[in-house]
Amino acid sequence: MIRCISPIDGSVYAERPVLSPGQARDTVARAREAQGGWAARPLDERRRLVMAGIKALAAMNDRVVEELAWQMGRPVRYGGEIGGVRERAEHMASIAETALAPIEIENSDAFLRYIAREPHGVVMVIAPWNYPYLTAINTIVPALIAGNTVVLKHATQTLLAGERLAEALHAGGVPEDVFINVFLDHETTSSLIAAKSFGFVNFTGSVRGGQEMERAAAGTFTGLGLELGGKDPGYVMEDADLDAAVDVLMDGAMFNSGQCCCGIERIYVHESLFDAFVEKAVALVSGYKLGNPLEPETTIGPMANIRFANLVREHIAEAVEKGARALIDPALFPEDDGGTYLAPQILVDVDHSMRVMREESFGPVVGIMKVSSDEEAIALMNDSEFGLTASLWTADPERAARIGAQIETGTIYMNRCDYLDPALCWTGCKNTGRGGALSVLGYHNLTRPKSYHLRKALK
Repeated sequence: MIRCISPIDGSVYAERPVLSPGQARDTVARAREAQGGWAARPLDERRRLVMAGIKALAAMNDRVVEELAWQMGRPVRYGGEIGGVRERAEHMASIAETALAPIEIENSDAFLRYIAREPHGVVMVIAPWNYPYLTAINTIVPALIAGNTVVLKHATQTLLAGERLAEALHAGGVPEDVFINVFLDHETTSSLIAAKSFGFVNFTGSVRGGQEMERAAAGTFTGLGLELGGKDPGYVMEDADLDAAVDVLMDGAMFNSGQCCCGIERIYVHESLFDAFVEKAVALVSGYKLGNPLEPETTIGPMANIRFANLVREHIAEAVEKGARALIDPALFPEDDGGTYLAPQILVDVDHSMRVMREESFGPVVGIMKVSSDEEAIALMNDSEFGLTASLWTADPERAARIGAQIETGTIYMNRCDYLDPALCWTGCKNTGRGGALSVLGYHNLTRPKSYHLRKALK
């Protein structure tokens, strides 16, 4: 039995029995048997059924938003994830024909030569709790449209999200054996991967979890897509729009209680703007309302689990002990109860000897450092084991591109952050993982190339 403990009040919000190893194998066998028939359907039909499922998910959004608050603490005022889900799904559906089209090399009287795209077969999606619909959709939609069947294992903290996705896709007409939501323990999941049950596995989660995926898949040649940790930086240059930089970067650091894959975890500000940036950031964050996510006035809810909140507390305490200054007055947030409800915090006088500037905090805390040059900022941004995104603030696009070329990361933003453009590949480097979702390349990762060399004339 797996249980979702609600961060709102510590109650058991939902629980489901896990499949036995035998039941799990039978489930994957059903998906494998259904895959050929699904892939044989016309692309337009697969696309239409998947998008009907997205429409059905949108129709249940009020229920989904409340469930998300109970499961992982996001305030209902933000309306859930359906806007982003639709944007990503619609884009991936719109480019499917082009992305999956054969690459024609020659079509002459003598030869027909082309490269086709073929589905992997059964794709397993192991989804995280922090954005349980958005992260899952990144793979589910293109995998299904490309002709794969999908087995989804969702995080325990958001175990109802998988059920809602299955309910919606089945209501849209995707057959039950083409998209299957499962409840599995870690051991059974690893054993399925080790048994070559899947043509491709997409995992979003911790570095340790990604390492477990690689160990399970070792020797099977199963394709893996891994989005793991992050410690995303922002760099505010002397010519930046100060007010915009404060508003966007602090939202990037604190939204969803800081529990964002590409959230801003460290900020480097040119010395000419440093004091003003910090002053404005403290004023902004001090006005947040921590509280029950079901209440419309709440702007920052509890963290999803007490152990996540305690890790952030450890990072803050260790930094302060080493000389950092915490600028947010705890008295402004009496709801901080030492449990899942955690006050946001801004730290200055930080350096890279502190865990809060090096390890993934994944909570409502950000360290801000003063820098004097682009070279110093680049060195600090690259001084990380992670590489997901970096946010650059300047009025000069050429400067941003020049600096971006020197940063070890998957995505460079200028004057924005914490956003996935579905037309661009979502990818990372270093301990952030490997592979890529969304864009044309997302389709390429969910299919394999197959070459055709057809000789028409023997003379």
